Amino acid sequence: LESFYARQLRLSPHVLGHSKAHVGRVVAELVRAAKAQGLQPGPLALSLRGDFVRIGSAYEQHKVRSPDCFDILVPLRLPPHLEPQPRCADGLGPRGAFVCGLRARAGWPRRYRPFAEGFCVELQGRSHLSSGLVLRWFQGHLQRCLGAVRYRLQERCRISLSACPGRPPTLHIVPCSDYVCCHISMAVRLIPAIPLGDTLYLMALPPEGPQAPPAPEALWGLNASRQEQRLLSWLKEQAPASSCHLKCLQILKGLRDLRGQGLEEPFCSQWGRVLSSYVLKTALFSLLLQGPLEAWDERFLLERLEDLVLYLRDCLRKQVLMHFFLGNASLPEAVALPRFLKEAAPVNLLAAFDGPTLDLAAFQLINTWIQAPHVIRMYSSPRYLRPALTP
Repeated sequence: LESFYARQLRLSPHVLGHSKAHVGRVVAELVRAAKAQGLQPGPLALSLRGDFVRIGSAYEQHKVRSPDCFDILVPLRLPPHLEPQPRCADGLGPRGAFVCGLRARAGWPRRYRPFAEGFCVELQGRSHLSSGLVLRWFQGHLQRCLGAVRYRLQERCRISLSACPGRPPTLHIVPCSDYVCCHISMAVRLIPAIPLGDTLYLMALPPEGPQAPPAPEALWGLNASRQEQRLLSWLKEQAPASSCHLKCLQILKGLRDLRGQGLEEPFCSQWGRVLSSYVLKTALFSLLLQGPLEAWDERFLLERLEDLVLYLRDCLRKQVLMHFFLGNASLPEAVALPRFLKEAAPVNLLAAFDGPTLDLAAFQLINTWIQAPHVIRMYSSPRYLRPALTP
């Protein structure tokens, strides 16, 4: 496991630092240009707030393999008279996810009608902001700003923007050879986000799969990345300096990916969704707060990794792993939660999967752990290694 971590999973802090800095500079230029183009839009249009929020494993110190994929939230400015309305209790949207609508208040003023016609859809007789229409506008707006930014950055890098229907656009950055010492091409997923206050954001629900019906456009998903980052910072302060909790998460993600190389469809796709990085991170958070943090010292790596695997197995067998921040009253006082999260209904992250799928995932998880040396030797060979996917 140590060799697997050192040779295939661990990132060079130097390369990761350079990559993050370069991504930050390029995204700042693009967001600045996009905000300038949308200045003083009046009440009838969307615009960018002018900042961006770094999220995901690259900024939480548990990314594996290569620092070539990044996630960035781009907050938008919205007209007034839109209010968040949690819709989980209505049975709308995908199971296993918190969904929220942005509903127009009663008596929407006549002067906002053009905005409603351009960006809203009807749900249960009321206008709601459409995630699909906002995403389409966001992609077009960034594409229009790309020319000016590309010219300003031509000595540093080449940039382009690609987009798939229903997904956030991806910014591709190819550094010039004489500018960045690490010469890594990077893909940055730019996610339009609706600020809720208290560093909470709503974002478009991702498609569940090629065969799954699309989520209603009137529904949005919740992003609590800043709360997760606060919790990780608190854990870093409280745990031993040599704590292995993030290393456990990285190794488990690596083993999951290797085992996925040998699985056949349709279970191969389900395996990656059942044991998504978010599910693994949620399980780690839950386990960390169950016992003394001193037990996560580096010398107990094997024991803590086995604890995490067994905890996950039990969750899969019981078909329950609750969202860590929604309605969780057992969080440390140092990690203050916004009222919106405290009052939200709990969500079971595994509710989207049937019992046989979760039982098979539990069996494969334990099997992967028992046969970890064999899995590492077999699927780490060039024959099985696949290129890393873009976000």
